[in-house]
Amino acid sequence: MRRKPSRRGARRNIILMTTVTPIRNCRPTYKPVFFTRTELNLLLSLYSRRVSSGEWRDYAIDHRRGHAAFSVFRHSRDQAIYRIFKLEGSDRRCQYQVTAGSRRLRTASSLREVLRLFEPKLRLVT
Repeated sequence: MRRKPSRRGARRNIILMTTVTPIRNCRPTYKPVFFTRTELNLLLSLYSRRVSSGEWRDYAIDHRRGHAAFSVFRHSRDQAIYRIFKLEGSDRRCQYQVTAGSRRLRTASSLREVLRLFEPKLRLVT
C-alpha cells in the first residue's frame, strides 16, 4: 500500500514572497531623450508632405537612453528607409543625425539643417 505524502513535506517547498519593493527603487537611473514639440512639428510636417506625395507610409518614434529616433517606412512590414536621431551628449547638447540603413547621411547641430536633406532639388524644366 502507498503512503500519502505528509503535509509537512509540502510546506517546505512553499516560498512566501512578502517583501515589498517600492517602485521608485526599480526605475531607471537615466533620463531618456525626447523630441520637443517644435521638433515633432518639423518632423510631422515633413512626414505629411511625403505621405501626400506617396513616398512614405508609416513612422515610429523611439525614446531610448541617450537618443530619440524618428523612423520612416515605405511599407509597414519593411525596415526603416530613414532614421532621424536626436543624440544627447554628456554636456546635454544635442546632435541630429539622418541615417539610411547603416549609412550616415547627415549630421548637424540643428534639426532644420538635417532636414534640408529632404528638400526637393531644383531642376531645370525645358
